[in-house]
Amino acid sequence: MSKIELDKTDRKILEILQSDGRLSNQDIAERVSLSPSPCLRRIKRLEEAGVIRQYVALLDPDKIGLGLLAYVNVRLEKHSEGSSGGRLPAHSPRTDFAQAVSTWPEVVACYAMTGEMDFLLRVHVEDMDHFSRFMMATLLRHPAVLDVKSSFALQRIKETTALPLV
Repeated sequence: MSKIELDKTDRKILEILQSDGRLSNQDIAERVSLSPSPCLRRIKRLEEAGVIRQYVALLDPDKIGLGLLAYVNVRLEKHSEGSSGGRLPAHSPRTDFAQAVSTWPEVVACYAMTGEMDFLLRVHVEDMDHFSRFMMATLLRHPAVLDVKSSFALQRIKETTALPLV
């Protein structure tokens, strides 16, 4: 992936969009001291370059009944897959697991990791009963899963989707 060059105005536009993606182009243009047309061209360029991946509504998990947040470390049976340039091979326990995870709605983020564990999952569920059902009926039933370690969030200290624009 190639890094795109961002000037001060691009960074300001991105900062504004990260805090409120529903602002009109007119409002954004005013905040960055541009007329609407050049501002829209910049936004379109950022979208086409993939800097802006998508626009979403961020939901409050507690308000929709998903009050328990767990982080789950997963270790698979076959830890080494050989070198494939950082990508998972087409058919391997890691690839099969990654494909399965993408179908589990409780898992809102999954990362392939270095170190002792292979994957880190961020899991949102209703409560401990829901978590137990997810673990027993889904995660632990996957044939490649060897070990899991779970941690539960006690308190939200900081949570943001905004990336630092240095």
